[in-house]
Amino acid sequence: MPTEAPESKTAIIAALAANFGIAAIKFVAAWFTGSSAMLSEAIHSLVDTANEWLLLLGLRKSQQPATEHRPFGYGRELYFWAFMVAVFIFIIGGGLSLYDGIAHIRHPGPLSSPTWNYVVLALAFCFDGTSFLVACRTFNAQRGRRPFWEAFRASKDPSIFVVLFEDASDLLGLLIAFLGVFLSHWLNMPVLDGVASVLIGVLLLAVAGLLLRETKSLLLGEPAEATLLEQVIAMAKQEPSIVHMGLPLSSYLSPHEILLVLPVGFAPELSAAQLTEVVNRLRATIKERYPDVQHVFIQPT
Repeated sequence: MPTEAPESKTAIIAALAANFGIAAIKFVAAWFTGSSAMLSEAIHSLVDTANEWLLLLGLRKSQQPATEHRPFGYGRELYFWAFMVAVFIFIIGGGLSLYDGIAHIRHPGPLSSPTWNYVVLALAFCFDGTSFLVACRTFNAQRGRRPFWEAFRASKDPSIFVVLFEDASDLLGLLIAFLGVFLSHWLNMPVLDGVASVLIGVLLLAVAGLLLRETKSLLLGEPAEATLLEQVIAMAKQEPSIVHMGLPLSSYLSPHEILLVLPVGFAPELSAAQLTEVVNRLRATIKERYPDVQHVFIQPT
């Protein structure tokens, strides 16, 4: 069955609108000022804009209904496109920023008036800050009382944490770009603008590496939370016809879709009709109590 659209769609659209406008302004500012750091920030925003489109594409594709060739649906489309977003941040965002920064360090050129840069950076900070607040609100609603890092590692919805980390890197990148422009003029050292560009590139590589690790894990298939599995086992053991249970197998197919295989040993005196009744009752109870467990297979052992 098609997966539900994650709560993150609003955050993605907010980030898309912000990054699209900011990218255009940054490119204009970089053209007029010759700032390497501003060009890196423009590339950063352009990559982010493309990434939001990819996340929206992943959301749309993940909601396609199951077919004969994809009996469990297309939920992992979201994980695939989130992984591609991390790849683009690493190669295009980080790589181009490093290349441009190194080139500027080797051949620094004089900067024109920094006024353009300051205006653009201020506008970008406002837009990116707004987008970041939307992403934070979405992520905090999901994580509840969990510590941030624990909630991030446990999250099964990359469209939430990808946008959050993108926006956070945007704000840090803007701060680095500001320092690069300011110090290069104040100290009359144009090379510092290139250094800022390199630092932005390193920042993007670090964020991309983190996202690559998390999205790869989701794409390969992460199990359901241990707490949920323990609750399912405890519930199943209350069934008098069950004499023993094996370790359950589970995997997330999408942020709100779990595949569960439950090895169960039934009492040998059960007839075929009784066994079928118990299996159907157990499956229905699991799905009712845990809506995310949408595919339940009871495996008699």
